Amino acid sequence: MAEDWTDRHVARWKDHWLDLAFDEAVEGVFVRVNRIDRYLRRAKQRAVAEVGLTDFEYDTLHVLMIRDTPGSASPTELATELGVSGAGMTGRLDGLEKAGWIRRIPAVEDRRRVIVEVTKAGMAIWRQAMDLRGRAEDDLAEALTERELATLNRLLKKVTVRSEEREG
Repeated sequence: MAEDWTDRHVARWKDHWLDLAFDEAVEGVFVRVNRIDRYLRRAKQRAVAEVGLTDFEYDTLHVLMIRDTPGSASPTELATELGVSGAGMTGRLDGLEKAGWIRRIPAVEDRRRVIVEVTKAGMAIWRQAMDLRGRAEDDLAEALTERELATLNRLLKKVTVRSEEREG
């Protein structure tokens, strides 16, 4: 297998920190995970830009679409899931509504509450971005056999579960 950036990184660092524990395998795994994450973030940025969305517009539509109630949420629920203030969420929703990607309607059970719903146009632009993101993911996954992909998924799940346990 060809040498990658992480191999060169580990080779550079392994002899620098003799007074610190340095596990080449651990360093290699997590540097590679970070590099893949960075690649996928850039692919997302390219996809979002290509379809004409900003990052925050895409993120808002994405959170709205991947809920237990796809395409529908209160502004407060969206703000909480996105980690933005109520005022920040209002600004985001104003822009999305002006673009025709969402609409705000009164809640059926309490007309004083507002529900945000994605429009057909909003769903279409979100799906276009998702398709482009998916292509980048598929392209990376093609480097592995089905069995390797399943093994990698299983191993990463173990590490993810550990990290979630540690975060509480």
